[in-house]
Amino acid sequence: MGVRKFLLFLRHSKITLSGLIIILVLSIMAIIAPYITPYNPHAITGPPYAPPSRQHLLGTDDIGHDILSQLIYGSRTSLLVGTLGALGCVFVGVVIGLVAGVAGGAVDEILMRLTDIVLVIPYIVFVIVLVAYLGPSIWNIILSITILGWPSIARMVRSYVMSLKTSLYVEAARSLGADRSYIMKYHIFPGLIPLIIPVYVLTIVDSILTEAGLSFLGLGDPTKVSWGMLLYYAQIRGAFVRGMWWWVVPPGLMITITGLGFLLLGTGLEEYFNPRFRR
Repeated sequence: MGVRKFLLFLRHSKITLSGLIIILVLSIMAIIAPYITPYNPHAITGPPYAPPSRQHLLGTDDIGHDILSQLIYGSRTSLLVGTLGALGCVFVGVVIGLVAGVAGGAVDEILMRLTDIVLVIPYIVFVIVLVAYLGPSIWNIILSITILGWPSIARMVRSYVMSLKTSLYVEAARSLGADRSYIMKYHIFPGLIPLIIPVYVLTIVDSILTEAGLSFLGLGDPTKVSWGMLLYYAQIRGAFVRGMWWWVVPPGLMITITGLGFLLLGTGLEEYFNPRFRR
């Protein structure tokens, strides 16, 4: 019944359907990348700085790598960092917000002050510092995003939990003798799912943009191909000066399209789970 209701919603929500189609196409491209790339992205397949041609639809870089193959493989790294980084942020934020909202008192006060401290830290500045300290690796980027990206989610979850605590079904469960852990597990957490899903999808956008920004600054994983790394090498190897648009525009366009896809999908899911937005 829930799937049927969602499919009916998709028929009437062009925004959600458009975002879902974009994400599905990008995900399928990332999964089957080894089968659709014309060349190995790490192999020298042509002359350096070659313009687009029938052999290389997006030309080659300064070494002779096929840019189209790197662009397709880059979707794997960018989507991996985006989804796992967002997952880490949402997990930490939900746990802290849920515990703070349910426990209340001193526990709530301590967790919220910790949240405030992390919240006022300049996000992108400290992500750069943390990745520079830990080393350029996609797992270090994911860890840095997780450490610094959860506070706003925690505050949102905590506020929602506080409202759920006063609902009639929670009061009824408490009057029947249900303890705090039971109420949190079976009554409050299920009520958070309509909030968590759209927040997770929208957080993926921030994670992808963070990875692209770090890679563009030279803090990406040099062993992996990503859209941010393509822009970084285009910058340091003269693509901007030479007017090599085929090296610069495609990765920037892919980052934009991916962010737009998750943004449309997340906005549509907010509309689906919150009837007030639908009206």
